Amino acid sequence: MTTEHQTLALILFSVFIAVTLGITTWVSRNRHGSAEEFYAGGRLFSPMENGFAIAGDYMSAASFLGISGLIALFGYDGMLYSVGFLVAWLVVLFLVAELVRNCGRFTLADVVAARMSERPVRIAAGTSSVVVSVLYLIAQMVGAGSLVGLLLGSSTATARTLTVIGVGALMVVYVSFGGMRATTWIQIVKAVLLMGGAITLTVLVLLRFHGNFDQLLTTAADRSGHGPRFLSPGLKYGGDWTARFDFMSLGLALVLGTAGLPHILSRFYTVPTARAARRSVVWAIGLIGGFYLMTIVLGFGAAALVGPDQVRASNASGNTAVPLLAAFLGGGAESTGGAVLFAFVAAIAFATILAVVAGITLASSASVAHDLYASLKRRHARQRSEVAVARAAAVGIGAVAIALGLLAQDLNVAFLVGLAFAVAASANLPVLLYSLFWRAFTTRGAVWSVYGGLVPAVLLVVLSPVVSGSPESLFPGVDFQVFPLQNPGIVSIPLGFLAGWLGTVTSGEEPDERKHAQTEVRSLTGAGAV
Repeated sequence: MTTEHQTLALILFSVFIAVTLGITTWVSRNRHGSAEEFYAGGRLFSPMENGFAIAGDYMSAASFLGISGLIALFGYDGMLYSVGFLVAWLVVLFLVAELVRNCGRFTLADVVAARMSERPVRIAAGTSSVVVSVLYLIAQMVGAGSLVGLLLGSSTATARTLTVIGVGALMVVYVSFGGMRATTWIQIVKAVLLMGGAITLTVLVLLRFHGNFDQLLTTAADRSGHGPRFLSPGLKYGGDWTARFDFMSLGLALVLGTAGLPHILSRFYTVPTARAARRSVVWAIGLIGGFYLMTIVLGFGAAALVGPDQVRASNASGNTAVPLLAAFLGGGAESTGGAVLFAFVAAIAFATILAVVAGITLASSASVAHDLYASLKRRHARQRSEVAVARAAAVGIGAVAIALGLLAQDLNVAFLVGLAFAVAASANLPVLLYSLFWRAFTTRGAVWSVYGGLVPAVLLVVLSPVVSGSPESLFPGVDFQVFPLQNPGIVSIPLGFLAGWLGTVTSGEEPDERKHAQTEVRSLTGAGAV
């Protein structure tokens, strides 16, 4: 890409950053400094606005860059992510959205602590939320490094390091000064841009094949080097029984993980009622469903038009497939049309990363301040000091995410998000469902459920091929791999549920029937909801 075209892309980047910083500045002048304002935006958003914000929060770099890249490289098997991410919203809609909005205030721990001993439950749930958020942030950092490295024509470690640090600094600014209100509007703007970009590229791909989707698939298969196998299961996950179990593990993590993601759950508190929360999810499902259908076209389009070899040469994990496709559709990277379309798509992808990292950072800093800090300093904590702690936590979490993001630069972003989903499904979902639906659930059960899912999930990832033992690992030069699967969900998710049950049945604590009745009425009717 020429210097002139790189300049164009950088200008579009700068425009989006300027707009989002303007939104943050405007919001920071009109905020009241209360916890409700910082964590939930004053609960003033409509279902449509919140639905767009949820979609903006959920359609991350993993969706736009990672999934399309996996489809371009592995065909049918790459579509597992599109299907899993979308089906997960049915769990959220039918089991979680309204009940969480009625029972909680700002975080997951609010729901669980409503009928338990608060301090141990908040510490456990807060710790889990921070771990999940940091894992999710790593994926966004990796996406940012890949994208800007391609844009600048430099994939050097220095270029990617500076990009990751820049993204981390921006997300800290958004969260610290703008809180939930600024983050929400950034996500709404990003969702509109992302849908517009995806629609544009999808239409251009289909026009290349005269609307014939079958021809698109056939061309992609021919260009892939795998022939008909490209359109059949098994290219990535069907080689042996280990790969098949990895496939099932990933599917479980994707379908069950969304309902345990802290930054998704926190979005239900930004609307005034549970009915508004449910309607928000309906809006989000419509937007997200359409988007994931388009990622299938974009992935196969990249395979058919750009070719897996060129995609892999640009980025080994396929993270740059969509920008390369955009440049091709515009007439090639050296043409003005290709450069404009590439710059537009790259700016949208960068906007995607900035918006998502802001939402995740806000959710994790809320967990640190509202759950961990407030539990340890319960008698002395006030709302204003809690918000100050949340702002400071955003800086610390940003620093950790930057450091880990630099380590994981060569991994596919959709794959990294799959790990975050596995931890969320293992540690957060069991305690949430038990708290909402099991009358006999106790404090020990809640704490055991969180740690019984969190610790095995993280430990299995550390002992898996993700970290060591293969050329694609974080540390390829060492080998302490014990667990053969790349995703721990098939083991750690049942362990989370089992630990919650075991902790409850071995507990000497009598479940509080009165608190359970209050929680049940509140969750189903909204009576007494904040």
